[in-house]
Amino acid sequence: MAGCGAGTPFLLQLSLLLLLHLGGTLGCASVTVGSPIVPLGSAVTASCTVQRELCRGLEQGKVRIRWMLDNKLVAGSQRQGPGGTEVSNLTLPRFNHTQARLWCCVEWNGTKQRVGMAEIRAGYPPAKPLNLSCVLNLSDYGLTCQWEQGTDSHLPTSVVLKCTGSRAQEVTGCTPREGHSHCTVPRRLLQLYRQMEIWVSATNALGTAESEHLCIDPMDVAKLDPPTLQSIQSIPFQTDCITLAWDLAWGTEHMELQCELRYRAPEDSAWALVTGISGRAGTAQRCGFLFGTQYHFQMRCRRNSASALAHWSEWSPCRSYTTHEKAPTGKLDAWWGAEPAGTGGWLEVQLRWKAPQQQEANGRVLGYRVTLSPRRRGRDPPTVCNTTHTQCNFSVPVGTRRVYLSAYNAAGESAPTEVVLLERKGQPLAGLRAVPGGEHSLWVHWEAPLVPVTAYILEWQRVTVEPGHCSAFWQMEHDRAATTALIQDGIEPFQRYNISLYPLYESTVGVPVHTTAYSQQKAPSHAPKLHLKRISKSEAELCWESLPVDMQNGFITSYTIFWANRIADLASATVNTSLSSFVIRGLKPSTLYKVHIMASTAAGSTNGTSLTLVTKVLDDTEIQFLFLTLGLVFVVLMVLLICFQKNERMKEQLWPSVPDPANSSLGKWVPAAVPQVSPGGSSQSPPSTWPL
Repeated sequence: MAGCGAGTPFLLQLSLLLLLHLGGTLGCASVTVGSPIVPLGSAVTASCTVQRELCRGLEQGKVRIRWMLDNKLVAGSQRQGPGGTEVSNLTLPRFNHTQARLWCCVEWNGTKQRVGMAEIRAGYPPAKPLNLSCVLNLSDYGLTCQWEQGTDSHLPTSVVLKCTGSRAQEVTGCTPREGHSHCTVPRRLLQLYRQMEIWVSATNALGTAESEHLCIDPMDVAKLDPPTLQSIQSIPFQTDCITLAWDLAWGTEHMELQCELRYRAPEDSAWALVTGISGRAGTAQRCGFLFGTQYHFQMRCRRNSASALAHWSEWSPCRSYTTHEKAPTGKLDAWWGAEPAGTGGWLEVQLRWKAPQQQEANGRVLGYRVTLSPRRRGRDPPTVCNTTHTQCNFSVPVGTRRVYLSAYNAAGESAPTEVVLLERKGQPLAGLRAVPGGEHSLWVHWEAPLVPVTAYILEWQRVTVEPGHCSAFWQMEHDRAATTALIQDGIEPFQRYNISLYPLYESTVGVPVHTTAYSQQKAPSHAPKLHLKRISKSEAELCWESLPVDMQNGFITSYTIFWANRIADLASATVNTSLSSFVIRGLKPSTLYKVHIMASTAAGSTNGTSLTLVTKVLDDTEIQFLFLTLGLVFVVLMVLLICFQKNERMKEQLWPSVPDPANSSLGKWVPAAVPQVSPGGSSQSPPSTWPL
């Protein structure tokens, strides 16, 4: 009975659920809401009416109505309605869900059963579509428009593209697919060569938003196919000018077109643009091209219209053309060094020069020629060097003051550049310094000399562990008033460079001044390795070797020595970079220490490996004194021992000889007659004398 009694509530609950499920949920209750779609964050009202007679199993008991927003319990008010109904009203002051289900539940015997539901959605009115633009496709004359959707409204939104002509009714031009923001208006809805009004309309349950209205003639936004470049030719006798010819795309021959031409050499970073070209002309002429240079050409066109919305065609396929060459022009920057040759009467010259710029090379330079005199008509001067490189070593007689340098290509040879071999004994400059200009450049500054100069020569070379393994760079500064220059060739970060500056005077070359610099610094790659030079009970002398220059990564500003014992007595000292040794003082005797060195640059520091050392118990002088004392004591003892063994007199003084009574003469003597002892115990008197 107990078991049956315990199971009765469960059976009642199960029967109630079955009854509600079988017949009560469909018509047992009704839920109404103020509005199924509301602005996000606004209030929501709802009402649930439960009819007892339709909810079988609830006819007698008290009906309790509960509300649930999705799976969260919310409180409402309950009252008795007409006809035996129970009514519950609910107000949610702020509905912050974009979509949720509001359930009406009945509670009986602790069990909740959902008997009614209303779905509520919340969001915003649609955002205004932005940046509407359209393009007319001439292949099918369909007008494709695209736009940007605004912020998400969280509600189902219908988007249509609408259009109207000057005398036509407003129509829906096209509807984009879901998730897309573009569509195409068919040709039958367009009025070509007439103004049309086009806009995008977005509508949801909370409102409607429209984009800006676009007023266009569909032909003004037609995107044409690009023209085709047919030929490019140089104009005879004007090799810096070219003529281009092109064909227009099919279907555009009858249109008034505006075209643009662009061109550039492969090494140019930007295109040169030529505007205002008439498409119907078919040809155009342009001047100012470099000689012997390859150029790439492209062309595009659009309908000649006053509308700012007209679209350019794509650029035509690239067409290349190389202009004619002519002999190089201009002077070559040259720099030299000279020293006496091994045999008398000759001078060894090292001549270097810069290749001409493209606008002076006028084509591909084939080589360079160095002669002892300028070229004259009908006479070829003696050539001392003919090379394809930009440097040359050759010998000339002592006293030669000038050589002549020229460049040549397939079209001819340049006018010779006179190189005067001046002596290097002029006045030097003052105040030379260099600062970083970037990772791959250095700014060099100097003070202008009192004597007028004709130019400056800057030389620089990377400093390496093995001198002479890096090539030297140089450049000429023609500005006589310059006091600064930027050098870039061969400059790498974390590398040291030696920089030299030569002033060029009218009749001599100034003695060079030098400086060193880094374009960028960082912490050294390694710190020096410490070595123990000597140690005592209170001092330790350490030494190290300077870091190789390729591991310094900057100017070493200082070395710092750190030392500590087992009880963490940490100390440090900063050492000048000109020193390569350091003495640590004040150490404790017979103590283990850990020592390391830190190398620093302006950009960081690097620690070296630790060196372990143990101080002595005594100093060397104390040890020497101790050993000397012990030695002296030992010597004294040995001397005394030897003396004791060899000197009998000393023995007698220290250890006198004691006679043995058993071996004495007295012990061996026996008297002649033994005295008689009387019975009374007294003996007879001995003789008056004893023999000796």
